[in-house]
Amino acid sequence: MKRFTSLLLVVVLMATVLAGCGTGAGKGLKVGMVTDAGTIDDKSFNQGTWEGIKKAEKDFKIEANYLKPGGTTHADYIKEITNLYDAGYKFIVTPGFKFSTAIYEAQEKYKDAKFVIIDAAPNNGKEGNEFEEKVTSNTVAIYFAEHQAGFLAGVAASLQLKEGEFGFIGGMEIPAVQKFNWGFQQGIKYANDNFGTKISIKPENVIYEGSFDRIDAGQQLAAQMFDRGVKAIFCAAGGVGVGAINEAKQRNETGEKVWIIGVDVDQYHEGLLKDGKTSVILTSAVKKIDTVTYTMIKEELDGKFQGGKILTFDVSNDGVGIPATNPNLSDDVMKSVNDVTAKLKSGEIKVADSNDGSLIK
Repeated sequence: MKRFTSLLLVVVLMATVLAGCGTGAGKGLKVGMVTDAGTIDDKSFNQGTWEGIKKAEKDFKIEANYLKPGGTTHADYIKEITNLYDAGYKFIVTPGFKFSTAIYEAQEKYKDAKFVIIDAAPNNGKEGNEFEEKVTSNTVAIYFAEHQAGFLAGVAASLQLKEGEFGFIGGMEIPAVQKFNWGFQQGIKYANDNFGTKISIKPENVIYEGSFDRIDAGQQLAAQMFDRGVKAIFCAAGGVGVGAINEAKQRNETGEKVWIIGVDVDQYHEGLLKDGKTSVILTSAVKKIDTVTYTMIKEELDGKFQGGKILTFDVSNDGVGIPATNPNLSDDVMKSVNDVTAKLKSGEIKVADSNDGSLIK
């Protein structure tokens, strides 16, 4: 009887362990993140990535940590990836194209680790015939259809404001940021052509600042645009965009009505004025970075990590769009935007992910 009881106990314990593995509980997964340029609370790309990790930490009882590099070079990123790996973090998430060469090296060097790189695929950093892009079985590369998110934000902002001048402030002139800009301009044109709005965007009001962390520069650029009569600025610029938000808040506090269109995450709360009720964020072009990061961790815990793949998140899988709730957009505008979104999903509307020469660079 004792032998039977002992055997039964062993079976129960084994079942418990196996069940724990299926849900991720007890697996001891340590998830690390290396931040891109800017900070963990940039109200944008870094923060969105980290929020997905923190939600996974809460739901799955994993261990999470992040490191901020001293710079933004290949060596800086490799150093922090190595520090995470040496500390036992074998699932590492890196947000941004600048990690391309670092992950290219790390995925080969640390074959028992898993990597998720967002907005890029690993490559050797070389040019011409020597260029090589490789996603190994321990890496997943994530892309988003930023042009679709920018398009919907452009349509929404145009419909709400109806007429006037818009502007765009980008960070570095890289594909993800460019696609936001190009989609935004196509959204403005679509609204003008199909809904009778009268929005324009001039070449001098389309600017790439060249970084993602110069808050002061963002505020200065926004001030110059607002002084030129711009009513709303779409900022795809990380910390630079935070500076633009600050400028818009200051002007609204003194009675001037100007707007910012946020990026990556819903930035509505970042734009709140001192009354705590009014925000300068008209809407935001959202990439559901937090959801995607969370999903990648869950798939690893469930034994479904899609190593070796390049995944794209767009309107068809609800990976991009504008926030579900937009207090500064009317119900009629939201209905129209939802209709446009449905047409994007069906393929009736197509948004170019490049500049065909008709758009402002």
